[in-house]
Amino acid sequence: MTDSPEVAAARIEVERSRASMIATAHQLQDRLSPKTLTRGAIDGVKHKSADLVEDAVDAVRARPVAAGSVVAAIALFLAREPLIDLANKLVESVSAKKPRRKPKKHNAETQKDTEAVE
Repeated sequence: MTDSPEVAAARIEVERSRASMIATAHQLQDRLSPKTLTRGAIDGVKHKSADLVEDAVDAVRARPVAAGSVVAAIALFLAREPLIDLANKLVESVSAKKPRRKPKKHNAETQKDTEAVE
């Protein structure tokens, strides 16, 4: 059976469309593969984190005192337990070294001594 020229042209067009669709499907398959998606996500995270670090460095350069204060506050917060223990030990050692006074006696002898002086 011989096809008319229109039918032959239509078949050729169908084959071109099918080949184009298959090529597009292969491209989509490559783009949506887990390996490609993971690589893209990692690259995106690398670029974003580099931008964030650059912004942070610029902010520290612009306000070094504020940045130092924030770092000091974070360090104090993280080390609060050991600092509290150290302060307690210091207070205990100071109170242990302090000479203790003898309590005043309020007995009859002391009262007689004070009356005799008057």
